[in-house]
Amino acid sequence: MTQGFRLRRYQAVDEDASIALWLKTWQLAYPSIDFAKRLDWWRARWRNELVPNASIVVAEQADEMTGFVTIDGGGYLDQLVVAPEQWGSGLAAALVDEAKRLSPTGVTLKVNADNFRAIKFYQRNGFVTTGEELNASGRAVLNLAWTP
Repeated sequence: MTQGFRLRRYQAVDEDASIALWLKTWQLAYPSIDFAKRLDWWRARWRNELVPNASIVVAEQADEMTGFVTIDGGGYLDQLVVAPEQWGSGLAAALVDEAKRLSPTGVTLKVNADNFRAIKFYQRNGFVTTGEELNASGRAVLNLAWTP
């Protein structure tokens, strides 16, 4: 138990809560994008790409999912999702620490270049910028990496 939440492995019964939390957080971070229209795509990606290929750690408090992180065998952190009411609580740092534990030789990720809050968070947690590119939607993203 860490600051009122606990971390555990993802289970199949967590799918709906994971997808709902993803929608809630992304819609808040980028209100001009209609993420509800992307739910079918996201559910398929979740089921077919992330769940079979990544370790997923869920954070919960009072039996409610408050966050999750995905990290694949190559150390790529695809998703770090934290309920907005938990922003600044230490939960995101605990999930990143868990990703580092699961990938002790290094962690890489991509973050939207205009997501300044996330970039500062990752920098505080030891990540450095290693490059920049455009994602499939044409948005600029930074490549970040942590090495021990």
